Amino acid sequence: MIQRLSIENLALLDSAELEFGDGFVAVTGETGAGKSVLLGALSLLAGNRADKGKIREGAQTCTVEAGIYLVDSGAVDRVLESMELPACEENTLLLRRSFSIDRIPKIQINGVSTTLARLKELGESWIDFHGPGEPQKLFHERIQLQWLDQYSLGLAATESSKASFASYSAHYAEWKSLLQQIDIVQGSERLSPDEQDFLRNQLKRLDGLELTEAAIDTLERDYQRLSSAQELLELTQQVEEGLSGEDGVDGQVSQLLRLAQQVQDLDPGSSGLADRLHAVLVELEDIGECYRDLGQSLDFDEATAESLEEQMNTWMDCKRRFGASLDMVLEEKRKLEERLAMQGDVEGTLKRLEEEKKKMEDTLFELGGDIRRTREAGGNALAGEVEVLLKRLGFKKARFRIEVVDTQEIAKTGTSRCRFLFAPNAGQSLMPLNKIASSGESARVMLALKTLLAKLDHTPVLVFDEVDANVGGEIGGEVGAELRRLGQGHQVLCVTHLPQVAAQATRHFLVEKDQDEEETQVTISELKVGSPERRLEVARMLGDRESDSALQHADSLLG
Repeated sequence: MIQRLSIENLALLDSAELEFGDGFVAVTGETGAGKSVLLGALSLLAGNRADKGKIREGAQTCTVEAGIYLVDSGAVDRVLESMELPACEENTLLLRRSFSIDRIPKIQINGVSTTLARLKELGESWIDFHGPGEPQKLFHERIQLQWLDQYSLGLAATESSKASFASYSAHYAEWKSLLQQIDIVQGSERLSPDEQDFLRNQLKRLDGLELTEAAIDTLERDYQRLSSAQELLELTQQVEEGLSGEDGVDGQVSQLLRLAQQVQDLDPGSSGLADRLHAVLVELEDIGECYRDLGQSLDFDEATAESLEEQMNTWMDCKRRFGASLDMVLEEKRKLEERLAMQGDVEGTLKRLEEEKKKMEDTLFELGGDIRRTREAGGNALAGEVEVLLKRLGFKKARFRIEVVDTQEIAKTGTSRCRFLFAPNAGQSLMPLNKIASSGESARVMLALKTLLAKLDHTPVLVFDEVDANVGGEIGGEVGAELRRLGQGHQVLCVTHLPQVAAQATRHFLVEKDQDEEETQVTISELKVGSPERRLEVARMLGDRESDSALQHADSLLG
């Protein structure tokens, strides 16, 4: 929910600091008082485009900020992660947007600067507008299908129908991958016999190498030793001679050890020193043997030397052709093998893939049929509930249907689509919502759907404008009751002219416009529950705040 909203220099509003609570929030005021300022501020934070003409006259910059508390910030955090933006701290999303007459606009999400496109994408996950001039999600068949599936799977589905949706999704992914394989095979170039021979020779050379990290390390080490064999041999012989030769260190240490033993005979307490000197002699003798072995290993026979030369030349050539790392060489080897295998039986490969495609499409259409039947059952149930609720909301003779039809095409969402059909009055034919519904009618249809789908809809903030258009009396009370009920699972903001609606709000804000000869200003203030100010505002909406009958009626509405 929106906990805090700060607005500066928007339209006729100088500044406002508002604290919202959860539940149903009503916004009221005289016609033309400027209630659209509040909606405009939320629209800016939702990522809609800014109009510099909306900056208050005499000001240079308009700024809107909000702190939005999310009971579960997981969905929003996943969107933020995909944008490489900070996650919500303590489940709170922080938004700030400012735009100036002569400066670059600034947008921040959780304290980090970002783009309008990202703000708009994020807006889809936390706020939903319903009213004139706002995006009408309800009119899009894609959204209608999402809602139908939410209802069908969430409230009216068997385990079997849920399994059909999951299985279709898995098979669809495999089918798309198969189509890509077919495209690759169909688009692959045909190689001449000479070109195929060339590729085989390349693979033969690669097969002559043991392409593992350990084997390549050994090859490069042995080649380095072969390249420096003569120099290494001379050096190892010099080290061995220095250690074990006639004048080597071994002989000198042996003489010293005899002297140390004489010292030990005269002073038994020095025995530890003689032992240490003996250990040095043993270690020197061992080192000398190691250098002798190393020197002998450098004596490469001609066949071994030639084999190392050939393997190293092949390896260096592969690195020049295919890439500097073993992984790159292995990847190229795999591609060469695939190209040759494909050339061996292109037509056969295509035939096999097409057969797999046909079999998979048969499965998808079968699963799509199961999904269509689930949608039909869910659509009938949902439409029946919507009709009942629409009657309570003032459409006494309204009809609502959800039409599910086969598309005969495979899509990510299945092989069927749906349309929401509506006839608000008796004698009218059922038609798609966008063909017949006015903004007020569509807002009430949206209210009905949102109420029924409240448990499945995770958008935390819902904004309604003109939801009470062309209704009054008892119907207004029903609209207010549904908004209050919807507010149990969402924060619902509603701009309303009906006292029957406003009286049922858990929070109430009043928009007023004051003007004199020099300027006009809009103010927004909260009318506390139980306050005299709220009583007077409801009485004004009833016709006259100074009328005793209006005040009594206000008391009855406010309970």
